[in-house]
Amino acid sequence: MEKNLLIIGHTFPEPSTTAAGSRMMQLIDLFLEHDYAITFGSTASISERSADLHLLGVTSEMLQLNDPSFDTFIATLKPEIVLFDRFVTEEQFGWRVAEHCPNALRVLDTEDLHFLRKAREETFKKEGKLDAVDLYTDTAKRELASVLRSDLSLIISEMEMTLLMDTFKIPEGILQYVPFLPKSNAKIKSTFPEFDERKDFMAIGNFYHAPNVDSIKWLHKEIWPAIRKQLPNATLYIYGAYAPQQITELHNEQAGFLIKGWAPSVQDVMSSARVCLAPLRFGAGLKGKLLDAMYYGTPAITTTLGSEGMYGAHVDAGCVTDAVSEMVTCAVTLFSEKRDWLVSQRQGYDILDTRFDTTVHSKRLMYRIIHISEDLKTHREQNFLGQILQQQSLQATKYMSKWIEVKNKE
Repeated sequence: MEKNLLIIGHTFPEPSTTAAGSRMMQLIDLFLEHDYAITFGSTASISERSADLHLLGVTSEMLQLNDPSFDTFIATLKPEIVLFDRFVTEEQFGWRVAEHCPNALRVLDTEDLHFLRKAREETFKKEGKLDAVDLYTDTAKRELASVLRSDLSLIISEMEMTLLMDTFKIPEGILQYVPFLPKSNAKIKSTFPEFDERKDFMAIGNFYHAPNVDSIKWLHKEIWPAIRKQLPNATLYIYGAYAPQQITELHNEQAGFLIKGWAPSVQDVMSSARVCLAPLRFGAGLKGKLLDAMYYGTPAITTTLGSEGMYGAHVDAGCVTDAVSEMVTCAVTLFSEKRDWLVSQRQGYDILDTRFDTTVHSKRLMYRIIHISEDLKTHREQNFLGQILQQQSLQATKYMSKWIEVKNKE
């Protein structure tokens, strides 16, 4: 029997511009494969780069914030599952879902832990390093409350799973590790260009994302000049949507530092490059660019933070270092030495097969959803603190929203 899934998105997914968009499309594909009828609703507008959900048979719905129209909408839809895209949407709509569809399974997809990403960014901007990051912030209180109120939260990184359970004592029973769910490239990886057919370096990332802006500025100031000194004919192509002026003005043909803007096809730009540069100094979650690099057989150079949750122990798909001098050495070696390049490429493929097996992670997620749904009452009783937070926040958020409704009418 077909079941209804309502996804409440922070935005409509843009898989060609953001890793979060790709992640959301992976989840949509998974639920479609399990015969769910999906409605995707958001308060944001559909952009020119939003995925055409209609082609997949997914219904799109424009939602109104602080408006009783949502109550009528969800009471009519009667979804068995509601998936919140990031904690902000759970704050906005969770109480309405709980009130009008109390038996719906409420699932939170954190994308990455927002409070962790924000705390690291603020610390880096103040200190220039991440030696002492204060995680006990108001944002953390909000996001962790959202996790506790939800029946199940999807966590994208093993490191973030450990942080939630060990540091914040979040019960494992309401968490599910779900990394990126890439399609198998076993049949197509042999069609990607070989070492001798590839040329130049590339970097990629959505410039709405502060870590990507910082990464390109670091490349421009320190890393690329040192690489170019040893490889004077090399070129770095930089791709990413929504580049601000501070990035576009770095374009320099003479220095081989080329700002190219949005790339319609990640496959084309990633598989034609010999090396991917991803020196990330702050952020959280898994890095979609590093997954793409492994998928398309392109060795990548990144930082310890960039590799967090990606490669596992004792192996990487290129080079992991926080020292500029080591990045430069690795870049020159991978660009010049075919044997080293092939080893890194093969390790990337092995990591995909062992750590990002979509079949394995999909089965685990669907099993948890079925298991929890079969006895939702008991599951919620085992997370009684979540019920307390749900009760208290429902009342507070509800009456704040009602006040806004009245104010809007006036």
